Amino acid sequence: MSGSSNRPVRRRTFVLGSAAAAGSAALAGPLSNSASAAAFGYSDDGSNYVVDTGANLVFKVGKSNGDLTSLVYRGTEYQGYGGMNSHIESGLGSSTVTIRQSGSTILISVAYGTLRHYYAARSGENNIYLWTNKADTSVSATRYILRVKKGLFLNDEPDSYTYTNSTIEASDVFAKSDGQTRSKHFSKLRVMDYDYVGWSSGGVGLWMVRSNHEKASGGPFYRSLLRHQSADGGGLYEILYYGQNQTEAQRFGLQGPYVIAFTDGGAPSSSLFPGTLTTSWADSLGMSGYVGAGGRGRVAGVGITGRNTAFPYTVGLANSAAQYWGSARASDGYFSIGGVLPGTYTLTVYKGELAVYSTTTTVSAGGTTTLNSIAIPSSNDPGNASAIWRIGDWNGTPGGFKNADLMTYAHPSDVRAASWTGNVVIGNNETASFPCYMWKDVNSGLLVYFRLTAAQAAAAHTLRIGVTTAYANGRPQVTVNDAWTSAIPSPPTQPNTRSLTNGSYRGNNHTFTYNVPASVWKTDTSQYNVLRIDVVSGSGTTGFLSAGTAIDALDLLS
Repeated sequence: MSGSSNRPVRRRTFVLGSAAAAGSAALAGPLSNSASAAAFGYSDDGSNYVVDTGANLVFKVGKSNGDLTSLVYRGTEYQGYGGMNSHIESGLGSSTVTIRQSGSTILISVAYGTLRHYYAARSGENNIYLWTNKADTSVSATRYILRVKKGLFLNDEPDSYTYTNSTIEASDVFAKSDGQTRSKHFSKLRVMDYDYVGWSSGGVGLWMVRSNHEKASGGPFYRSLLRHQSADGGGLYEILYYGQNQTEAQRFGLQGPYVIAFTDGGAPSSSLFPGTLTTSWADSLGMSGYVGAGGRGRVAGVGITGRNTAFPYTVGLANSAAQYWGSARASDGYFSIGGVLPGTYTLTVYKGELAVYSTTTTVSAGGTTTLNSIAIPSSNDPGNASAIWRIGDWNGTPGGFKNADLMTYAHPSDVRAASWTGNVVIGNNETASFPCYMWKDVNSGLLVYFRLTAAQAAAAHTLRIGVTTAYANGRPQVTVNDAWTSAIPSPPTQPNTRSLTNGSYRGNNHTFTYNVPASVWKTDTSQYNVLRIDVVSGSGTTGFLSAGTAIDALDLLS
């Protein structure tokens, strides 16, 4: 299709939101537009249930399939593009759809096989609350997509694409004529980094406020697509389960609420955010799998010792049924995680994104499990080991390496990326010179130059290379001074989908160790020792889809 230069240009704002960004948005809260003369209630037009929230929002849900078929705010229709509605996955098909009003709440229930999906409206609010209960794998329901009409919120951000783009990978990664890349996968944010996603234009804000993700998978650091935008229209997503670069099995049960929220252009109210949203009004609605606040518990830790205070720490809870997380306080490591379903969980402490401590804890309904101070053993943090040299930080991410930040919102071929090739000299800006990713067909054979003292050269040493994920079983094999080559290491368990090319370095952190004999070192201390790192694998294709891996840190131990 031709370019869009003949299309009208609108002023617009692109927003991916956090609690901090919404701190001054009190007037955009749930009841901010309750002065309308419209009456709260619902009707039946034959094909749809029509809900008027009594504020500025009227929406319709199809009686035959549970699709959101209309979304009118202040008289403007926002729903739909390409003849498609908003719905779970790509639409459920023939479903049983019912509606009832309970005081100031209207609940629409959708039943499709074992799946239950719900829309709720509250009197005087410009919000739609959604829950989805996926009970098993018999139904494909891994996302809710809010489809938005074209031309309302155009933008040219990492997760957008335009008619001037050309496809460079699969059918979902594009390159603009200026060499910048775009894809719906390029959200940049981890789950823990955002509370809402959406757009603002012309005095209207349209947002998807995420749920607490207790039934999602991948943990606090997981990345997946959040929205997309083009001249054809846009989409806002709540991802219930996403298999791309996924590290965990799918969880089942009621997920929500997640909220479609309209505002006067500002951020959605923080009262809608996961962690602050309360839904006692939903306790008596009879939704399948619903557990109110009284049926949940809390875990609190008085502190964490053994931390490296240069890094943030996160505490995660996970079992096969649910996942939660919270930040540890920088001053003493105190943490509190509320709204937890009863059960026994694995508790993991992360330095950055690197697990450095694990235990189990049990949560009961209505109670608080208080944990004594957690002491992280020094040996649990690889960064505590004495090293002759170290490249990067042991924090479970490629942060600080060449191109690391860009790769969360761009393809490796992007014009903004520095060259993926080039050798590294210890003592000469080595971390920023070392590429965050290595591929068999792109930059395998990278050389690291370093000198040793006479005492260091007289002893054997352990070399460590930490990785955060791998594609097509890519893993490092090393050669020292062309005198010794390591065995090819076994591949660790990693996701089997794309990762490095669609904005995610997060997989399963793994450390490869190599015992380098003393006989291979240079005895002349003025000479450089040369470490060669090759990416090996029999899988993958070519270029940036050849076998590859993401680097966390590497060091030569004393």
